[in-house]
Amino acid sequence: MPSPRCLLVLAALIVSATAIVPPGQQGLSNALPDSTTTSTTDNESIVQTADQINQKSGAPSDAPPNAPVPPTTVTAIDGTIINTTIADASAGTRRRGIGHLGKRQSGYTQIFAGLPPNEHDASIEGTAYLTYTVVPNSTYNVQACLDFCDSVDGCEFVNLYYEFNNPLLDFVFSQQSNLKCAAYGDIHNATEKTNFGGQALYPQVGNETVPLTYITQSSGWAADSLIDPTTPDGYQLVFGPTDGANNAPGYMGFAFIDRYDVSACAALCNGRGADPAGGVCQYFNIWRALVDGIPTTYTCSLYYIPADSSTAVNFGQGDLAVTLSRGYKRLSVLPDGGFEGYTACDDFCFTASYSNWIGTSSLGGDFDASIFFYPPYARTGHGSGLLGAAFGDDALSGTLAPAAPLRTEVGKTYVVQAFVANDFSGGVEEANAFVVILWNGQKVGEVTGFQSYTPVQATVTATGNDLLSFTGGAAPAWSFLDDISVFGVLE
Repeated sequence: MPSPRCLLVLAALIVSATAIVPPGQQGLSNALPDSTTTSTTDNESIVQTADQINQKSGAPSDAPPNAPVPPTTVTAIDGTIINTTIADASAGTRRRGIGHLGKRQSGYTQIFAGLPPNEHDASIEGTAYLTYTVVPNSTYNVQACLDFCDSVDGCEFVNLYYEFNNPLLDFVFSQQSNLKCAAYGDIHNATEKTNFGGQALYPQVGNETVPLTYITQSSGWAADSLIDPTTPDGYQLVFGPTDGANNAPGYMGFAFIDRYDVSACAALCNGRGADPAGGVCQYFNIWRALVDGIPTTYTCSLYYIPADSSTAVNFGQGDLAVTLSRGYKRLSVLPDGGFEGYTACDDFCFTASYSNWIGTSSLGGDFDASIFFYPPYARTGHGSGLLGAAFGDDALSGTLAPAAPLRTEVGKTYVVQAFVANDFSGGVEEANAFVVILWNGQKVGEVTGFQSYTPVQATVTATGNDLLSFTGGAAPAWSFLDDISVFGVLE
């Protein structure tokens, strides 16, 4: 029978064999393998919804001219047809369509001519209708109509036509002209002349026949060139325009809007709820669908993983063609949120601080906050931050903070997002793990307990040159951080 001393030695060996090797000694994580699946673009649902929706309209016969261009409207979200304006607009700016605001450097080209004056014609019913005016009808006043397009934000095309038997035009509206000029944010062709009039707008008097409205001399004029849209605040143009839409991972869903409006897509991205595994929206792809050559829908596809032109390989299906595809990446005001700037080795190394991040230990602590170059510890890339003693020689907390204040705008709202993993030591040891998000020293968010890399967010208001930091860790309840971002919110 073994002696008590031998039993003690054997027990020590068993404990040693099962002990957790700390991160500072390149220990292996006890975390479960990542089972998260990343969805890609649901092109089939987009095409099916495009077949069901009608976004076409034109100048009304019963409303006065010169109405303001209405806000961009969302017509479908993730396959569900809706009709709502976008509440989260760009702060201090008007939304821009394909075009621009101001005098064009180029002119216009006639896309189609109207029928002769003695023949009934039809006006355009198409996508991206903006507003209309009436121009002096003593002549067929093309130039006045083109000048009107120059004055309308986002106008790329105008439809000029006479509308007869409309008493509102003839007697009620102050302009008393029946030569209508309808502005659109997209270019249309003669096959879209589908409004032939036919409304009875005069009051019935006795048994007299009420004359019906009719249209003549309906012509279309388009800008010679499409001006690039303004890049929304807080975003960067990644690619485009091309004829391929993204088919990329990290897909969060899609929306149809009633015109080509990149600021509207940005607002939808900013307002999209966070994905449980992937976090907030960080990228959108806007593109126009042509069906049989006719503008039909404008799609905003949303992603929590930024994409680029390498995945812009969806050129359409059947009679639907992708056009004017652009990709925009959301910008973070935090430099090097993935700790990728730490490159002191090419395999395994760590440090308390480097040029972009500073780790601070508790009094009496040792490496309670550190930065690692080691891909197995990172969510993406090779870098990650660690809270908790790297060698496991104390149970104190540490703090990680950017090396410089953030270049934030006073009064602006931001979303802080960090991916946190409290799973290195397994469920039992990590039960007491915690990470606190601090904004200018004030607690704005916290995550506790066992979890693999999961996004955590906090909404904050900037005072300018704001200070961000993360505190936590209590070895062996270590916490890893990666892919930290601070995104501005359009207001």
